[in-house]
Amino acid sequence: MTRYKVGLATRARILEATRAALAEDGLEGATLKAICERAGVQPGSFYNQFPSKDEAVMQVVREAIQAVDPHPDGTGADTLDDLVDAYVKFVTGDPAVARIYLQLAVGGGLTDARLGARVLRHHRRRQDRFTDALRRACPGLEDREARLRVEAMLAALNGLAFQWLLDGEVDLAGHARRLLAGATSA
Repeated sequence: MTRYKVGLATRARILEATRAALAEDGLEGATLKAICERAGVQPGSFYNQFPSKDEAVMQVVREAIQAVDPHPDGTGADTLDDLVDAYVKFVTGDPAVARIYLQLAVGGGLTDARLGARVLRHHRRRQDRFTDALRRACPGLEDREARLRVEAMLAALNGLAFQWLLDGEVDLAGHARRLLAGATSA
């Protein structure tokens, strides 16, 4: 039991060090060496917890997304408002992690087939949740039309997130509200 607790504590230190390195130094500066130094662990201990630096980074991103998720269990109880608000909170609440997520999704997803597949699975789950929420908000909406509206909304949200990360003056929340109104109008 003690060994298990030590492993959990080591994992938590590595994740916190990864989070801090990403926030301060970005993806390029969050090297394995920098993470291990911040966490006070040797590389072997790191690899006992994570198969790669990318896995630790993805875990940090996953935790940031789950922290704002209205229903992380995916019960289908979330509304479109909840999901859009969660997206805005993810981007504006932890811009460093949002920047890393978008870097990984675009840069890494296009050059690393395995990472691209993970990003696409995550995007499809988000798309399904948004589509289910839109169908509940607009019961007469055909499935195909709901899917098309959601695809356009998510593409716009992603573009707005990029724009907000480059220029914090962009009204991300306001634009997200307008997208939401457009998606639910007849």
